[in-house]
Amino acid sequence: IKMNPDAVKSTLTNLAFGNVIAAAARNYQKELLSEEKAAQSSSINEEVDLDDLMDDPELEKLHADRIAALKKEAEKREAWKKKGHGEYREVTEGDFLGEVTGSEKVICHFYHKEFYRCKIMDKHLKSLSTKHIDTKFIRLDAENAPFFVTKLAIKTLPCVILFRQGVAVDRLVGFQDLGAKDDFTTRALEVLLIKKGIIAEKKDVDEEDQEYDESKRRSVRSSAAADSDSE
Repeated sequence: IKMNPDAVKSTLTNLAFGNVIAAAARNYQKELLSEEKAAQSSSINEEVDLDDLMDDPELEKLHADRIAALKKEAEKREAWKKKGHGEYREVTEGDFLGEVTGSEKVICHFYHKEFYRCKIMDKHLKSLSTKHIDTKFIRLDAENAPFFVTKLAIKTLPCVILFRQGVAVDRLVGFQDLGAKDDFTTRALEVLLIKKGIIAEKKDVDEEDQEYDESKRRSVRSSAAADSDSE
C-alpha cells in the first residue's frame, strides 16, 4: 500500500500536538496539586502560629492569674470548712454565740421538730448550704434555746435569722416572703436571700470556664492583630 507522504506528515503532526496537549494537562494538574499542598502547608503554619501565640506574655499572665485565683479560692474554702461552712448543721444553745460570731455571714433556722413547715425549710437550707460555702448555715431547736428565742423575740416558726458579723440584721418569718405557700422552690428562697445580701449569686463552673476560655480567645485575637501586617 502506497502512503501519501503529506498524509503521514499530517498524522505525525497531529500526534505530536496531542502529546503536547497531554503534557500540558499533566503539568497543569501538577501545578494544582502543588498549590493545594502549599495551601495545606500554609494552614498548618497558621495553626502553629496560633500555638506560638499561646506563649505570649499577656496570655501567660492571664493563665497565672487564673491559677492564683483558683488557689486563693481553695484556701478560702478550706478556712470556711474549718468554721463549719459547707453543710447544714445542728447547734446547741451553748454553741450558738460562738457559731454566729465566728463567721462573717450566718443563717440560723430556729425550728420545732414537729412542725411540717420547719422540715420544708430544712430541706431548702440544706441544699443551699453546699452551694454557698461562704455563708454558714445552722439550725437550732427553739424548744431547747429559750434564752435566745426570748432575746431575739421569736414568735413564729419557722424563723430564719440572718447574722452579719454576729449581729442579727434580718429575718424570714414563716413563709410570708415566699408566697405564703409550702411549695416554693429552693431557687425562690435563694433569690430572696441574695436580695437580703446574706448570700451571693453563684455562677456554675461551666460558666466560669466559658468566661476563661473567651478571655483566652480575646487575648489570642488581640495578639494576632498586633502581629498582623494589615492596617
